[in-house]
Amino acid sequence: MPKVIVVGAGIGGLTAGALLARRGYDVTIFEQAFVPGGCASTFKRRGFIFDVGATQVAGLESGGIHHRIFKELEVELPVAMPCDTSCAVFLPGEKEPINVWRDREKWQAERQRQFPGSEPFWQLMEKLFQASWNFQSRDPVLPPRNLWDLWRLVSAVRLDTLTTVPFTLMTVGDALRLYGLYKDKRLKTFLDLQLKLYSQVDADETALLYAATALSVSQEPQGLYHLQGSMQALSDRLVEALTKYGGKLLMRHAVEEIDSESGRVTGIKVRNLKTNEVLMEKADIVVANVTVQNLVKLIEPNSIQNRYKRRIDKLPESSGAFVVYLGVTRDAIPEGCAPHLQFLYNYDGPIGENNSLFVSVSKPGDGRAPEGKATIIASSFTDTQIWWQETKENYENLKQQYTQEAIARLGEYFNLSPETILHQESATPRTFAYFTGREKGIVGGVGQRVSTFGPFGIATRTPFKNLWLAGDSTHPGEGTAGVSYSALTIVEQIEANF
Repeated sequence: MPKVIVVGAGIGGLTAGALLARRGYDVTIFEQAFVPGGCASTFKRRGFIFDVGATQVAGLESGGIHHRIFKELEVELPVAMPCDTSCAVFLPGEKEPINVWRDREKWQAERQRQFPGSEPFWQLMEKLFQASWNFQSRDPVLPPRNLWDLWRLVSAVRLDTLTTVPFTLMTVGDALRLYGLYKDKRLKTFLDLQLKLYSQVDADETALLYAATALSVSQEPQGLYHLQGSMQALSDRLVEALTKYGGKLLMRHAVEEIDSESGRVTGIKVRNLKTNEVLMEKADIVVANVTVQNLVKLIEPNSIQNRYKRRIDKLPESSGAFVVYLGVTRDAIPEGCAPHLQFLYNYDGPIGENNSLFVSVSKPGDGRAPEGKATIIASSFTDTQIWWQETKENYENLKQQYTQEAIARLGEYFNLSPETILHQESATPRTFAYFTGREKGIVGGVGQRVSTFGPFGIATRTPFKNLWLAGDSTHPGEGTAGVSYSALTIVEQIEANF
């Protein structure tokens, strides 16, 4: 029985570990944190449950990636409610939001009302999404790195796939220019906001084929879901499946090195953070559920690693996140408030650094807050560098400044006061680096530019034999559905090798 070590118990690592255990492999997952789930984990304060990073999930519908995986694992899907609206977007100076409805007809009517003359663009996006979704459902391997990968890719190609070919090298900005919509300030700003949330970059940089999925997956029969209890319910189910099939999960164990010999992985060096004992663990297969930036630091330097590292070093800097977590009384929430909102405060400012906020609000009875209370989680993209170059005093001052600015912004929509705010705390890229181990505290992968998406992306198959990379650095990108797909791809590649 091949021995598998999984580095990291994020959703990608847990999914790969559980599926491999289900298929008969000897699996051990090592995780440096206190709880599993990575950026989709949670923490509790004074009766409130806060999602650390991810606050919504896709792929729970019949045939969706989580539905497929949980069916194979023979564990129940977590209880979830579809999000409708998926998101309410407030542009600068506007009191009425742009509502992204789950219902297709309502969303079509909304976008036609909000962005007159833009329907040809949206019709193109839906056409590309349907073709891309059909293609993705056939489990292609992107990017291919050997003949088996190439066979899987070619096997997924159909006539409908060919409709996407002319658009492979286009960005969303290119498509807007094609339809004469590039100067539509409201439309482009709306797209910049939505795409930054999903792809880490704006319309001018986001690959069109990626955007087609990101902008359409909110509508039925797909959709986004709000989990009952918290996002932790997803990782709890995966841990249940892992142990059900004999796999092991060791928390507070930090992998410090991935060992290799003659271009083939042989095991890991891991530190027990509770005892400080260092262990050398042998393995036939290693699955690394880490960022690609973390991965190159775990591999012993050699000519193969150096070539791989040069490509990673050339990647544009990834963003971090500044997050404010609030526990509030229920009367702080406006009537009819959507579960997810986006705010942009100034057209001339950046998307991030508190000029824009993505906000998630708990629902009554969803298990995240005591009766009569609610949680508010507000996040903003931020440059990671500014959080690492300061003294401790300057860092604390900057954190306090960002917190005050974020709460002041939130107070323009929510009823926030010393009486309604029962708990507050903040997280910076340094917080994320400490609790998740992600290099510099970056979030959301490598950015879905043309140069890093699909056939041009980071492969799950690394240059080292039997070393695999799971997570949001690989195709198809970030989000629980994306990282779960990367894990399924790895499992199928391993099965083809052994």
